[in-house]
Parts: sequence; structure tokens; C-alpha cells
Amino acid sequence: MKQALLTLADGAIFEGVSFGAEGETVGEVVFNTSMTGYQEVLTDPSYKGQMVVMTYPLIGNYGINPEDVESTVPAVEGFIVKEASPYPSNWRSTRTLDSYLKEQGVVGIQGIDTRALTRHLRDHGAMEGVISTRDLNPDSLIAKAKASPGLIGRDLVKEVACTSPYTWREGPWQLGKGYEGSFEFRVSSFELADQLALFPNPSTLTHKPFRVVAYDCGIKLNILRRLVEAGCDVTVVPPDTPASTVMGLAPDGVFVSNGPGDPEGVPYLIDNVQKLIGAAPIFGICLGHQILGLALGGRTYKLKFGHHGGNQPVKDLTTGKVEITTQNHGFALDIASIPDKEIELTHINLNDQTVEGMRHRRLPIFSVQYHPEASPGPHDASYLFQRFVDLMASKRNREGAKG
Repeated sequence: MKQALLTLADGAIFEGVSFGAEGETVGEVVFNTSMTGYQEVLTDPSYKGQMVVMTYPLIGNYGINPEDVESTVPAVEGFIVKEASPYPSNWRSTRTLDSYLKEQGVVGIQGIDTRALTRHLRDHGAMEGVISTRDLNPDSLIAKAKASPGLIGRDLVKEVACTSPYTWREGPWQLGKGYEGSFEFRVSSFELADQLALFPNPSTLTHKPFRVVAYDCGIKLNILRRLVEAGCDVTVVPPDTPASTVMGLAPDGVFVSNGPGDPEGVPYLIDNVQKLIGAAPIFGICLGHQILGLALGGRTYKLKFGHHGGNQPVKDLTTGKVEITTQNHGFALDIASIPDKEIELTHINLNDQTVEGMRHRRLPIFSVQYHPEASPGPHDASYLFQRFVDLMASKRNREGAKG
């Protein structure tokens, strides 16, 4: 097995062996505390610019399959594990983790003490690092890590978002069926416009999907599937799409997606979301939550080592219930910095008390920092998609009453 080195910008060195693609890669090193879900982690666009350490010691034991990806290609800059299983056992598996990373050109390292690395990152914070199978000179690699631009101020969204609009009508995966579209919501915007012309009263429509325009900042596919499951006809648009173009699509609601890096690095999206406030119901997840906070005049800040994993406890202050959530973010919203006093804190992280959700008391706007579309075991947060639908239904009923 070929030797590989991981070096951090503070001079820490970890020796291991190569798996996946050979070569050299640089990125911010973060740790993920999930026991499973490594395939979703690899393909989550929110990890663009980062290398991921999996804290669970054995990764790859159920292999890789083409159905569980969150985007078409991996987004991580590098992958770090204690042991990569060479013999996966799962009826859905089509290849090993090692072969998948080789195919996709993702550099990995295994055989290092991931517990020691995780403790180092927890104590000193997430930082830039380099994995290399080519250059095994620690001083050279440390210099490369120090020279890395990091995440602050960078626009990583443009590297993972779509460049032209598209529609999405695929629903969640079902045992024995795979991913299926829902016939009830297979209706184009042109067909819907024809029906509205014939039947102005929405209650008489055969098909009544909620028209959602989703800003793609690196949107996860399962978010789109959950929106379809909730009854939405989704049009996905690039993050630089003007607010006027979005409203020209006559949406029942606007969704702002997850994505990588520093939310302040995408000022054009902040500006567009700001113009949409009050024009339509808005739901934001993860980066979308932070973008919405910035659009409302607030500030964000970088966390020491972020929240990455499928076991984060969040308290819903409106109900008193605790949800076990999936999270992936390195920045957080300072809700106290938002000048609009109508903004209400709705969710907090029970580990560090950071903001996990907010809503507007008067306008149909809400957002969460975590990922309700992910299911690390419990489905505690799936109600949030129904909340979005309820807001759109209320808007449609008000407009119908006026008509």
C-alpha cells in the first residue's frame, strides 16, 4: 500500500496509507460524527472546499450504490478514515468505497489515528490541510496548507450550483420501486396555466401542486425529493437568478438551499433574497438559513469546528421537543444582530446553544440550520416541509378569497 501524509496548517502530521485516488489535495479539515451515511457525506455539495474525517473507525462496510448520492459527483476535497472496508456487504452495493473514490478522483488516506485527529481539531479548530501521496516532505506540505485560501469570503456556491434552470418531479425512494415520480404532480407550468385560465378557482383544479422556485446553492437531491413528496412542483434556478425572474415564475413559495462555505461570499444571492422578502413564503435550509439572516440585516460568524454529523440535538422552542438532527455547517447566524424585531428564535443547538432556526412573526418566512430532509434514523424534522406547504396553502387561499 502506498504511503500518504496528512499535514495541517498548524504543523500537525499524520502518517497513513493511500486509498481512493492517488495525488494531492488541499482543503479545510473537519470531522463528521455519523456512523453511517458516508456516501451522502461524500456527495453533499456543502462539503466543497473541505476534507472530511469520519470519526467512526470502519467506513465503507456497506459499499456504494448509485441511488444514495446527494449530487452527481463527490464534492469533498479529500476523505480521511481509520479503516476503509475492502469487503462491503449489502444487497444494494455495486462497488467498494475505494473503487468509487478512484473512479471519481477523490484522494483518500486511511490507517491514521482518527480519534487523535478529531481531538486535535476539536481543541484547535478546523483548519486547512493537505493529503498527498506525491509529496512526502512534511515541511513542504505544511507550507501548502498555510497557503490555502480557506473558506472565509470565498464564493464556493458557484462551483457546485446549476448554471441553468431545470424542473424536478422525482419523489423519495421506495423499497422495491426505487425513485418514482408522482403522477399527481406531473404537470408542467404551461398545463397549469391552461387549467388556471379555464378554472380560476383553485379548488376546481385536477392538479394542484405548489409551485416552488428553489435557489440552488448546492442543493441536495433528497431536499428536492422531499419537496415533491410534500406536493410541490419544483423549478430549480441558479443562485444568481434575479428576484424579478423568480417572481415572474409566479411561485407559491421560494426555497433557499444548503451550500458550501461562507454565506457572506455570495452577496448576489443575499441581495436577491432580500428583494423577495414579503413577496412569497420563503423556506431556507443550512446556508439558505444563513443567507436569509443576512438578507434580514443580520451577521454570521465562523464556528470553531462546525457541526457535521447525524446526531445533533436541537430543541424546538415553540413545542419544547428535542429533535435528533443531521447537520453540516461551519458558520452560524447571530440572530441578535438582525434589526427586525419581528424575527423569533425557534430552535437552538443543545450542545453549544447556537441558533438552529428562526421565523418571522408576521411574514411567511422561516428557516433552519440543520437538514430535515436527512434521516439518520429518526425522522424528527420532516414536519418542516409540511410547514412550508401550509404557508403556501394559506397564501393561495388568501389570493383565492380576494379573487
